Amino acid sequence: MIKCKGHIVIILVLLFCGINTAIAQKRNTLTIAGDNLILRIDLQSPKKQLDSIFKVAGISEEIAGKVVKGDFTAVINDGWKLAARQGEVVQFNRPLKELKDNAQDRPYRITTRIPQIDGMPGYPEAVNYGVNKYAKITVYGLSSGLTRFILPGYERAKRVFLSGSFNGWSTLKGLMQKTDGGWMLDVKLGPGAYEYKYIIDGRWTTDPNNLQQVDDGAGNVNSIFYKYNYTFTLQDNAQAQRITVTGDFNKWDGNDLLMDKTGNEWTLQMYLIDGKHLYRFLVDGKPVTDPANPLIEKDEDGNLSSVLNSGEKVNFKLTGHSNAQRVLLSGSFIHWNPEGIPLKKIGNGWVLPDPLTLPAGNYNYKFIVDGNWITDPADPFYAVEDGVTNSFVPVRPNHIFKLKGYGDARTVKLIGNFSKWEKGEYTLAHQGDEWVIALYLRPGKYIYQFTVDGQRIMDPEDKLWEPGENAARNSVLWVE
Repeated sequence: MIKCKGHIVIILVLLFCGINTAIAQKRNTLTIAGDNLILRIDLQSPKKQLDSIFKVAGISEEIAGKVVKGDFTAVINDGWKLAARQGEVVQFNRPLKELKDNAQDRPYRITTRIPQIDGMPGYPEAVNYGVNKYAKITVYGLSSGLTRFILPGYERAKRVFLSGSFNGWSTLKGLMQKTDGGWMLDVKLGPGAYEYKYIIDGRWTTDPNNLQQVDDGAGNVNSIFYKYNYTFTLQDNAQAQRITVTGDFNKWDGNDLLMDKTGNEWTLQMYLIDGKHLYRFLVDGKPVTDPANPLIEKDEDGNLSSVLNSGEKVNFKLTGHSNAQRVLLSGSFIHWNPEGIPLKKIGNGWVLPDPLTLPAGNYNYKFIVDGNWITDPADPFYAVEDGVTNSFVPVRPNHIFKLKGYGDARTVKLIGNFSKWEKGEYTLAHQGDEWVIALYLRPGKYIYQFTVDGQRIMDPEDKLWEPGENAARNSVLWVE
């Protein structure tokens, strides 16, 4: 009998502990309610439970550690508001409409309307700039660097996926996490334009909170999101009624880039493609250069403009030609301007006075030596453009094509839909026991072949292929 009572006591203790655990877990919740994220935590909960709920909320370990110690300054600076506190139970709200949807660290700042996009189906073409427009902000950047997608509602759905150009339009990779009031998923994105949709119990739908949609190139529409990398800012000018940003990236349109006033500062965020850009502020219609940017030059009309340079610094040099009077550099990066960029004579060759800053991409170029156009003798890579052979350089390449063997071949070339097939052949370099070339490829699907001394072959190392013309097979490459 005594033994039985002991069992009862143990059961009651376990039941009581289970109830306490359930209560603690219930106090640690993240809810999507109306236009708010609501985070409720019990500071006396076990560390494992707190770490879990902070991770779901997108709060970094450093900030979470301060919150547990009762210091809420960092979490409030991160965008949360202290809504209520009762003992050790604290509630924070994060209004969706006030979220900083694209926090970033670059020193300059902008915004603009959506440009026309004509890319591969489901994959945006490279665009100069872009700005988001949401009914309420449900896609935004976390302090961790990840981008959070929130789909409010659809609580009766069994499964929801996020699919887009950032994951190859996968129907398996983007499984969203269900929470009270909706669904969430964090994705790692770099600056750029991304098309996406939600798959709700097998049904594809655009984002109901995203006011911008684009033709996907296949008769449908997708939502589009811009991951920002710049913010234009202008201090003071408290008496100004209207300030806009205008630049060469939007053809100097001074009407659509309206800046927001916050206290004593005017700001706008945007995605801006890497490269060189000229810009000005229009303060109540009066052009003003950026007082925080010391780089100034004249535009085509002789007006002073601020200069923004971003991208990879690339050096070009030509060895020899010591008797030449004038050497220029020209290429696709300056639209093959015959005036070119002057090189400076140094030692037994010629160099650019300053490196070029170029965005990620594939570039063809030549030197102009006393009026004669020549390829770069030190560069083993070549590209054909409209039947003309040029030297070739990739900037921030993200894929290397390799073909092993064929040591006796004279030339090995790469062709595909990224080069308009034979209209844009790339010549590989022979290195060791393989032929190689590196390219920068935007996310999407690519089909290609190698040509060995003019004979087309598939990539023997690529297991993906699809039928091509004349019973040929094309190798397939997906870039995410």
